[in-house]
Amino acid sequence: MADSSLKKREVTMKRLAKKVEKMMMAITFAEAGEHDTARKIMEEEEKRHDKRDTTRPSARPQPRIRA
Repeated sequence: MADSSLKKREVTMKRLAKKVEKMMMAITFAEAGEHDTARKIMEEEEKRHDKRDTTRPSARPQPRIRA
């Protein structure tokens, strides 16, 4: 179980690192006056984020309250 948790954390960190890398790349282009290229990079990142399914229910079981 701990191994699964560690892998999830690793995947999350890799995704975060890629996102930061894309942002820094867009910032660099914007600073160089390439505003359209910077916008395109950020739009691609937003599209990638929108494609992921964020409606997945929590993996943890929810307690049931009975009357």
